Amino acid sequence: MTTTAPQVAKNSSKRGRIFSNTGLYVAVSAAAALFLVPFYLIVRNSLSTDQEITGENWKLLPSFQWANISELFDDPTVEFGRSLWNSFVVATLMTVGTLLVCSLAGYGLARIPYRHANKVFYAVLATLMVPTAVTFVPSFVLVSSLGWVDTYRGLIIPGLFSGFTCFLFRQYFLGFPKELEEAARVDGLGYWGAYWRIVVPNSLNFFAAIATITFISGWNAFLWPLVIGQDPSSWTVQIALSSFMTNQTVNFHLIFMATAISILPLVFVFLFLQRWLVQGIAQTGIKG
Repeated sequence: MTTTAPQVAKNSSKRGRIFSNTGLYVAVSAAAALFLVPFYLIVRNSLSTDQEITGENWKLLPSFQWANISELFDDPTVEFGRSLWNSFVVATLMTVGTLLVCSLAGYGLARIPYRHANKVFYAVLATLMVPTAVTFVPSFVLVSSLGWVDTYRGLIIPGLFSGFTCFLFRQYFLGFPKELEEAARVDGLGYWGAYWRIVVPNSLNFFAAIATITFISGWNAFLWPLVIGQDPSSWTVQIALSSFMTNQTVNFHLIFMATAISILPLVFVFLFLQRWLVQGIAQTGIKG
């Protein structure tokens, strides 16, 4: 039986798609493997000795030194458990506070009629052009004068407002259906009632995306906690990590073990919120 020209073209197109998909899968798998290499090295070195980490004879698998975990938490010079708790408190409260402050600011700029609203919005955007180094010293002087050094207040409050987060919320609320809010006002709700009962419940995907990014940023913060948390009891996990490296010694196995443990909360947060994170990022398009 002879093969017609349309069938030949169809078979050729099918083979082309198979080759294309195969090449795509190979490329994605290679990229994923390269992405996972640093995490493999962290886990491998965290369960090894310093000699195995720095030695010439490289081994693919570690010697599984589980005692490194107890050594890390029993180290009298670094209260690593306390540092984890401090980072959790700071990142959580900063996330909640940023969501509340920036979402209210963005909603007010997007919905409440005010003749100077655009001027306020441009002023908020102007803060994005100011380098952090310019405001660092005045912020520290203010926090120090208030007696907030070595306190959660000093670590959290100065970072609650973010001009970029406020900008994202404003752009999102500009695209939010006004009909839902108008129906709420017919029922007697004001701006606060419409925001809290209508807007927030229907914007959880976007809130989750911003919450994930803010939590990761708060968890990974280093410079500000380094200056404010002067007492070891107020160190965050990033400051505790840096303490394992001094001018005299470098505890490689403790650094890698502490790094592996400090990554786990971020992994759990991402895995728990990844669905909402993807959907929320898809809704961050600039509108209006």
